[in-house]
Amino acid sequence: MDLDLTTEQELIRDTARRFARQELAPKAAERDAQDLFPTEELRGLADIGLLGVNVPEEYGGMEAGVVAYSLVITELAKACASTTVAVAVTNMVAEVICQFGTEDQKQRYVGGITEGDLLSGSFGLSEPQSGTDAAALRTRAERGDGGWVLNGTKQWITSGDVSGVTVVWAKTDPDSGPRGITCFLVEKGTPGFSVGRHEDKMGLRGSSTVSLIFEDCFVPDSGVLGNLGDGFKLAMVALDGGRIGVASQGLGIGLAALAEGVGYGLERKQFGKPIATFQGIQWMLADTATELDAAELLILRAAFLKENKRPFTLEASMAKVYATEAAWRACDRMLQIHGGYGYVKEYPIERFLRDARVTRIYEGTSEVQRIVIARELLKRQDRLS
Repeated sequence: MDLDLTTEQELIRDTARRFARQELAPKAAERDAQDLFPTEELRGLADIGLLGVNVPEEYGGMEAGVVAYSLVITELAKACASTTVAVAVTNMVAEVICQFGTEDQKQRYVGGITEGDLLSGSFGLSEPQSGTDAAALRTRAERGDGGWVLNGTKQWITSGDVSGVTVVWAKTDPDSGPRGITCFLVEKGTPGFSVGRHEDKMGLRGSSTVSLIFEDCFVPDSGVLGNLGDGFKLAMVALDGGRIGVASQGLGIGLAALAEGVGYGLERKQFGKPIATFQGIQWMLADTATELDAAELLILRAAFLKENKRPFTLEASMAKVYATEAAWRACDRMLQIHGGYGYVKEYPIERFLRDARVTRIYEGTSEVQRIVIARELLKRQDRLS
């Protein structure tokens, strides 16, 4: 693995960094305080190609690869984690349609996502009683005339109220377990498809999180994504890639927190000198910088493997669990450096802490990542030889 970025990757990273600093950062606190969804910001990101970084050019994407995508998510997350999660899910939806969709589906939806016409995509897998245990979902799809009729409820759906298309998982053969789950593409405004409760969240308050309700919602056969019964497989493939995105988001939040901690440590004086000169503070900074560097390397390794179409499940889970937990430690330490000021909204560190917390939960909790890592390790005993 070459640790040097290509010229293209550097240009894309720098483009994301400029947009983040100029367009996202100035209003990040306002979006958080007022629960403002970043509609115009997403359209701006579409204009510069960042809603389809790893999407083929023929469907409006950059086709720049997974490493470039990871770099983009990290840069955006330094400025506004709420906007970043909408970008990550939208890229995820575009990728899964590109990988498993028909040509008509790719033309209809992926181009709309990358150009900003559909604003965003959403990922309808989790349900009130089944998040991690995706095979236990209860949403049903029954055969109708020329299509399928969906009934059920989805929970914790990012951007579900604003997205132009939602990938929905439902049981088409309830007696077949995971093999009886199928994927559907449901457009905004489809009869029988409605938005339920908006969650009042601890963090990521500029990102909408809602429940979705399906009541005799008809989806034509042309709305089936992939093959009948392949839905569980599609979910696992999408989640593996999604974990690279969440790890990158965590890294970005952690780096933003570290920058705040360093700046405050140099500015704040106690006993006649900057607190950054005290060993106790320096050790917190040193540990945080080291952990975030290690997280970045784990993320880039997973992204490199995915980009080169090599197995990456183990590496994605390692990156996700380590980067998100390192981000949490970074925010906690940097808030401690701020002292009482870190606990008030005048300083962004308290927002970073709130935003970081959920990264250890969605796209598979830290506990689930450890199960995945152990399972993959046991299958690859040669790694220990």
